[in-house]
Amino acid sequence: MDILHLVDRLEELFNESRPIPFTNNVIVDEDRMLDIIDQMRVAIPEQVKSAEKLLAERDRTLAQAQEEASRTVQLARAKSEGLMERDSIVEAAQVRAEQILQQAHIDADAARREADEYIMETLTNLEIEMERIINQVRNGIRTLQLTDPPPTMEPIEPFNRLDQS
Repeated sequence: MDILHLVDRLEELFNESRPIPFTNNVIVDEDRMLDIIDQMRVAIPEQVKSAEKLLAERDRTLAQAQEEASRTVQLARAKSEGLMERDSIVEAAQVRAEQILQQAHIDADAARREADEYIMETLTNLEIEMERIINQVRNGIRTLQLTDPPPTMEPIEPFNRLDQS
């Protein structure tokens, strides 16, 4: 379940709670609140797994880029060895191979930076959301702890006129 949906449900629970007169406190349905918190505990690891998948995807993309660069260099070297007799062609092939290698490194670095930025943004947003949720939960707990229990009604004993004498 999406963590933001659970946060909305928690906020809805607070909004639906009965206010305590003359205070900023409310009475919250403890079972519903604990149920939402349990669902959050389940949902947060899923979002962490998503971040880990992004990291694995980034690593796989980098490995593919490096493998492609290696194949390109090998192809360029093989072609240049076949044309050794022609100095100008060999020189051009070497220059081109270096350009391809440099471009592959640039592309791999760019892919790494983009993946790192995306993961950092995702993890930062997750951290902010988790801090907001934790603050809301702490505020709810603090509110519940500060709330005085309702006064108990003591039974009124019937008035007996015979006891007055």
